[in-house]
Amino acid sequence: MADLTELPEPDRIEGAPHPRETDQLLGQAVAEQGFLDAYASGRLHHGWLITGPRGVGKATLAWRIARFLLATPPAGDSGLFGDTPASPETLDTPSDHPVVRRSMQMAEPGLCLLRRGPNDKGDRLSADIRVGEVRKLREFFGLSASDGGRRVVIVDAADEMNTQAANALLKMLEEPPKGATMLLVSHQPSRLLPTIRSRCRELRLTPLAPPDLARALEAAGASPGPDAEALSELAGGSVGEAMRLSELGGLGLYADIVAIFETPRFDRTRAIALANSAAGAANAPRYALILHLIDLFLTRIARSGAGQPPVIEAAPGEAALAARLSPDAPAARAWATLAQEISAKAAHGRAVNLDPAALILDMVFRINETASKRAA
Repeated sequence: MADLTELPEPDRIEGAPHPRETDQLLGQAVAEQGFLDAYASGRLHHGWLITGPRGVGKATLAWRIARFLLATPPAGDSGLFGDTPASPETLDTPSDHPVVRRSMQMAEPGLCLLRRGPNDKGDRLSADIRVGEVRKLREFFGLSASDGGRRVVIVDAADEMNTQAANALLKMLEEPPKGATMLLVSHQPSRLLPTIRSRCRELRLTPLAPPDLARALEAAGASPGPDAEALSELAGGSVGEAMRLSELGGLGLYADIVAIFETPRFDRTRAIALANSAAGAANAPRYALILHLIDLFLTRIARSGAGQPPVIEAAPGEAALAARLSPDAPAARAWATLAQEISAKAAHGRAVNLDPAALILDMVFRINETASKRAA
């Protein structure tokens, strides 16, 4: 059995600081203010569903809220001279506060992080959050209820709970312990039980604008470089996705995909090179990214024919290529259909371990066939 400290943290993006290590959240002032308004009203809901695309700061917001709640005196507590503290205007917590220090060390007694644990063998992470992890919350609330303070639970990500775990958490949302606040991070809230969604108040985060994305990348130690706008366009305003693209050369891969189809007869040499670059177990992350970028390429081509051409080019020549391949609504429908077919084939190919190079080349041939029909 592996030492649990050796297992990767399931809620950490590779190459980026963990959300508990990030003190600032950029571009999500509306969501932060929504929580502060609820706090100031004196009617703080016990369950919060923090939603939005991956990588836009949902977990960072959850940790900011947790530190804020645990470091801020409950409403009604008197100040040093019997005065009532003013309503906070920010979720910021001083970096030298004991709650911040303990949270960084995962040693804050008032905070419980619910996430995927080890599998049955203990040698790797489980594929989902299991009911045993949720049951630990009863012990957490039971051991910590004596001091009467706040208790905060972060579930990251709630989408990863299996059915038993979701039902166990639902019971706690239905009968929350006194002073408890549960923060559920969710990338796809539609996957959650409707009863869980109905018992939570939602805070929705939005994709970051290019300037905020660039600042967030710099704060995480990654420079967006001169192609910040193209990176933001491909990443969909997601810091996490932008970091993945930067680390794996995503801008260059997307430029290769566009270049393959720039001429009526696709560039076979470039296509073969792209396909071969995904071969082998060591290139699994690159393989996954190429499949994602092909899907994104088809989606952007389809949108162009539907009247939404690229405002910002994610690669040189993309706008002209989109205009040629998808000039009208019928073309848009053809590309959208192909995108669905290729996406399904990619999922099947990965499930049955098809050769990555062969799968990518087959996708290129299918795209070229559709392009030839549109040009005919």
